[in-house]
Amino acid sequence: MISLLLRLKRFCGFIFGVVFFLSGAVKLMDPVGAGLVMQEYYDFLHMGFLEPTAKLFGTALALAESLIGAALICGVWRRTTGFIALILQCAFTILTLLLYIYNPEMDCGCFGEAIHLTHKQTFVKNLILLALILTYYIPSKHLGETRTRKYISFSIVSISMICFTVYSLFYIPLVDFTAYKPGAELLTSASEGGDDLYEAVFPYEKDGMRGTFSLEELPEDIATWTFVGTDTRIKKDFADSIIEISIFNPRSQRYVDSMAGKGKVMIISIYETDFTAEEWDTIEDLVQNAKKCGINALLLATGTDDIPENLQKITYTSDYKTLVSLNRSNGGVTYFRNGILIKKWANRSLPDIATIKEVATDDPTETAIDHQSKGSLGFQGFLLYVFAVMLLL
Repeated sequence: MISLLLRLKRFCGFIFGVVFFLSGAVKLMDPVGAGLVMQEYYDFLHMGFLEPTAKLFGTALALAESLIGAALICGVWRRTTGFIALILQCAFTILTLLLYIYNPEMDCGCFGEAIHLTHKQTFVKNLILLALILTYYIPSKHLGETRTRKYISFSIVSISMICFTVYSLFYIPLVDFTAYKPGAELLTSASEGGDDLYEAVFPYEKDGMRGTFSLEELPEDIATWTFVGTDTRIKKDFADSIIEISIFNPRSQRYVDSMAGKGKVMIISIYETDFTAEEWDTIEDLVQNAKKCGINALLLATGTDDIPENLQKITYTSDYKTLVSLNRSNGGVTYFRNGILIKKWANRSLPDIATIKEVATDDPTETAIDHQSKGSLGFQGFLLYVFAVMLLL
């Protein structure tokens, strides 16, 4: 009987650990995204004064999730790990219950940008995870002993996750789960192509909640809702592949969004201007190299005050969220060809003139696919490696 109970408890702990580990790993791949999610939680909880800590806390929480998950998979420090996991899961469940009740316009961020869940789905998921960890932990005296080699495997995985976190902090995500991924098309470019992109939608309100529906999505109890007005949105068939970039020209005081959709364009995203003189020189060299290769280079920043004089003529402005969505790296580069997003570089790995010539002349579709597939294979390989260490060592 005890053996059967022990197997059940370990199975529940293993499933919980896998979910926790993957949730943390996906978020660690995109620390900037984890920070954006944390900002939304701060706003929801009326704790906006903590926003400067959002990226740090979001990354630390994701690392904690992955390490707790790894500890449960390896079966080390079972009682301590089980207790910490139980406390965390209780907190997550209460938080997602509040999201379900108040229904704010935000994503739970449980799996970063990889998987988006409704508040109801998130709450149900957390109830299932809570049941799993309760089954694992109570009673804690029947958790069994740990083999010595499992401490070694946990140590290897912990070091690997810390190294993965450091890499992610300095470079763009291996896999881009955002809408601004290679292959995405700018709205201005798609509109010029003559596609019927938009559909009429109708905002309604009920019991303090707001819903927006197309004609086909109107609920059966629509008579109990209050009609607000009419609006338009991009059709769902196009929503996953169409992106918008707001580009404002401070010199002409006009929006010039279509600039990014014409020919070959490199956009340098700058949402913090605390660069050294050497870093600004590197950006200037990149701009000149792009021009030599027939590429129109422009700076897209949150403001122009701290931009060097020699770069002011090619500087345009946009909002912070657009900039970090376009490229997670401050000072990173995004390359477009005829409105299609082809490739991205982090500010620590900016392309030299040989690389710029190559992307300017290569087939854009092949370049986009190659860029995305290399990152995907790298992340999948990393996951296979850590799971092999946890399960086979």
